[in-house]
Amino acid sequence: MEDKYNLLKEHIEKVVVLTEDEFDLVKACFIQRQYRKSECIFREGDSVNYIYFVLSGLLKFYYTDDDAKQHIVSFAMEDWWETDVSAFYTGGDASFTLECLENTELLCLSLENFERLCNRLQKMERFFLRKSIAGHIGSQQRILSFLTSGAKERYEQLIKRNPALLQRIPKLLLASYLGVSRETLSRLFS
Repeated sequence: MEDKYNLLKEHIEKVVVLTEDEFDLVKACFIQRQYRKSECIFREGDSVNYIYFVLSGLLKFYYTDDDAKQHIVSFAMEDWWETDVSAFYTGGDASFTLECLENTELLCLSLENFERLCNRLQKMERFFLRKSIAGHIGSQQRILSFLTSGAKERYEQLIKRNPALLQRIPKLLLASYLGVSRETLSRLFS
């Protein structure tokens, strides 16, 4: 169990350095959960009680339209955070679904414990601010890529940013993430 928290500590210490006592406080705010492949952590319409840090496994975060078509917004693998941000912070219903593509182990942080951490440790407030800014930048870059880039460029950007991810994602899901048909994706590979 301690080794699992070492991944979180290393992740946090890329941004801020914590004393052992400070990290003990951080650890006490998280709970550990395991999920099986194909299990949903939350679905559209659910309440979202946690922000999730991925210890192991792979998740897909998606929206389902009225025709039951999935639109993949993001993938989250080891050393990444994921949640429905709006539902988590406002207490509203989820607009998205978070589903495991592999057996997955997560550390879960409730809003109450998130606020407790930020109030007690200014370092953690700074850490979460940096993570939030990075998330906003990533979202804006993704939106901009859909507005200004073709499918081939979006695919090449994904390969450059996350080469290991491509080995773990089925082609159909990759096509959804890139906003193209499976046939178009096949042409990109040839």
